[in-house]
Amino acid sequence: MFKPKAIYFEKDIVNYELGKDLMEKYKDVPKVEIENHNNIEEMRKKSNKEFMDMKRNLIIGIRKTHKFVPNHKTSDFLVPYTSSGCTAGCMYCYLVCNYNKCAYLRLFVNREKMLEKIIKTAETSEKELTFEIGSNSDLILENTITNNLVWTIENFKDTKKGYLTLPTKFSMVDSILNLEHNGKVIIRMSVNPKEIINRVEFGTSRLEERIEAINKLSEAGYKVGILIAPVIMVENWKELYKELIIELDNKLSKKTKQQVFFEIIFMTYSFVHTKINEEAFPNAIQIYDKDKMQGRGKGKYMYKNDLREDGKKFFIEEMSKYFKDNSIEYIV
Repeated sequence: MFKPKAIYFEKDIVNYELGKDLMEKYKDVPKVEIENHNNIEEMRKKSNKEFMDMKRNLIIGIRKTHKFVPNHKTSDFLVPYTSSGCTAGCMYCYLVCNYNKCAYLRLFVNREKMLEKIIKTAETSEKELTFEIGSNSDLILENTITNNLVWTIENFKDTKKGYLTLPTKFSMVDSILNLEHNGKVIIRMSVNPKEIINRVEFGTSRLEERIEAINKLSEAGYKVGILIAPVIMVENWKELYKELIIELDNKLSKKTKQQVFFEIIFMTYSFVHTKINEEAFPNAIQIYDKDKMQGRGKGKYMYKNDLREDGKKFFIEEMSKYFKDNSIEYIV
């Protein structure tokens, strides 16, 4: 259970039910009042080597941005929701591209306004819409602090239209297993080979725990997906990912296999990651490979086209051996 070292909060959070609850929950934790959760000077001035120590703090504020971003993968919109950032330390975290070393967990207490907009958009649409509510954070993790995912499911389940979806690297799903969700929530578990989880995805659930969680969710009637992501082309990557696919085949339940879908995403990296990882994780493995990667603009890198094409071919062939009846929604 996450216990913050300090709370940084906007003073108006106490005007919201969740804000009051969090201040009471953490009444014994040192607190610092801030003007804006987006601009904490004390944090911006810290060094990269303090990256993980910064993540021991909890920032609580009010979300001001509510713009829905069109998406064309497994949802119709990416939706700003109840948190951003994370307490974990994945060395490739795409949130670092947006927040640099300030990718710590921020909670937003005006959840009623955010969910109200989702419901209104869903019910006034001519077609069924799916909303990605976990693009900026991990809501399974966040739920252990706020209970927001339980609250969200309970308040969304009776909408006339619409679905919610979210990805996670965490296994703490027990609190949502007995909820009535009416099939309106799609949860996608991100997985990687054990070696990569252990050496790159610091502070996340182990592979066995993630597989167990996805089986629990499936048994509870949730629609489930699996993200093989990000695919990192370490030296023996094909061997590692083949072992992963076989382990999924062996350990996913029959019920899960009947309905699970897959997404496969190759790693992108950035100059920002390099600078933070060198100082925050000096003894970790190097996941940037200049011989395998090429620039894609704005200081970001991706695997070279020929390697990506080889990777796509590999996954299509291997998945067809074990999951020929399950869809791969996309490979990017």
